[in-house]
Amino acid sequence: MNVKKKRDAGFTLLELLIVISIIAILSVALVLVLNPAEALRKSRDAQRISDLSTMKTALGLYLTSTSTPYLGSLTTNTACKASPTSAYVSGDDIFYSLPTSAGTLADTTLDGGSASVPASVNVASPSLTDGTGWIPVNFDTLTGGSPISNLPVDPVNALGTGDSVTSITSATLAYRYACAASPLTFEMDAVLESIAYTSSENKLTADGGNSTNYYEVGTNLKIMGATAGGVDF
Repeated sequence: MNVKKKRDAGFTLLELLIVISIIAILSVALVLVLNPAEALRKSRDAQRISDLSTMKTALGLYLTSTSTPYLGSLTTNTACKASPTSAYVSGDDIFYSLPTSAGTLADTTLDGGSASVPASVNVASPSLTDGTGWIPVNFDTLTGGSPISNLPVDPVNALGTGDSVTSITSATLAYRYACAASPLTFEMDAVLESIAYTSSENKLTADGGNSTNYYEVGTNLKIMGATAGGVDF
């Protein structure tokens, strides 16, 4: 009878400690399994992959629907390299989605640190589709208007730690775009940051491109180079 009364009174201190310990262990295990930071990185990478797919489709539509397409500026292709595998020369550009009105970025490590380095153009309103956005293609000239409402930018879209407005690295979280004039082709790249897409399911090596630093899409994936310190910024 005394035992029953003690039981009716509630849990013992030992029982409570055991339950609390089990809950704590399960909580830690759940956090380790779910890894919220990795989940966020994977979500951003999924957005990057989707954005580049959308842009590849939009640029492909522009090329096939325009009698005289321009991929390097509003009226010419002078900002494009001569060919996908030729070296960059003065006037050839790599375009970045970085949201700044500073004008032009230049990096002396591009093209092996040659004297003629490509400029990387930024704009104050990077999402515009009329050719004044960060990609210099006027999608608005298509019959029916632009197939996209805005140019996508990287989910983080910021200069990396230690970078300045005039200096970027291969790890800078921003989209990159470049074109070649003959044949008229393009490439668009993104930096992926999750373990899921850079190790477990390595999109960087499975995209068909020549760089393991970036996720690459386009009609020619040799326009931007294969190694950091080359022409792949």
